[in-house]
Amino acid sequence: MSDKGLENLFFDTLRDIYYAERHILKNLPKLEAEAASDELKAAFQTHTKETQGQIDRLEKVFGLIDRPATSKRCEAIDGILAEGSSVLEEYKDTTALDAGLISSAQAVEHYEITRYGTLRRWAKMLSIGNAYDLLTESLEEERRTDELLTKIADAEANAKAAQVAKES
Repeated sequence: MSDKGLENLFFDTLRDIYYAERHILKNLPKLEAEAASDELKAAFQTHTKETQGQIDRLEKVFGLIDRPATSKRCEAIDGILAEGSSVLEEYKDTTALDAGLISSAQAVEHYEITRYGTLRRWAKMLSIGNAYDLLTESLEEERRTDELLTKIADAEANAKAAQVAKES
């Protein structure tokens, strides 16, 4: 077995997040459709557009390393998305749905934040063209989305879900 270095790890991780982003892109319209809050619907709609931009940037990074933009199955994101689907099914048409959708979406955001943070550090170490800047742009979008979801949760979704418990 030949020794593998950071370039190999970078490529494998890039394929992982590429898979994740493409599956997230398919999932976001479902979240938008099911959200009760207009603000949450708008956040999911905006993030759908951002996710397409992130996929485009990832494809540019693949080009910078002269590798094809291919996916590598990411069991972690599959699990996180499956968990989110369970929340959607279990809490559909309840006052806790938006809080659950936010929680599920933030699990996705935190995974993406981790991946982009790691990839950009490696891109810098490996001196891969403007990959650091491209990955930083995606990382910043993910952080802003996470912050927005927290704001929506704190402003309305969590309180609305908690109110049912107080009334019971």
